[in-house]
Amino acid sequence: MTEEQRLQRDMLQAHEQDDLAALPPLYLAAARLRESQGDIDAACFFYTHAYVYALDCGDREIADTARNRLRSHGRDE
Repeated sequence: MTEEQRLQRDMLQAHEQDDLAALPPLYLAAARLRESQGDIDAACFFYTHAYVYALDCGDREIADTARNRLRSHGRDE
């Protein structure tokens, strides 16, 4: 199983179980993976989700990281 497949599985499982606290780090990891592959649009999609779920869960560290990455790609206007 690839890292991308593992992340997809884990994200789906967290959504199914309403485990909102598990979502920010999973979306952040997916964003970083896509960014490392050069797929900035997909990375920003995942950074946005990481940001929103982190705000919802009160995870300021992930929220700040995701927002900074979105800004670096000109996506936080």
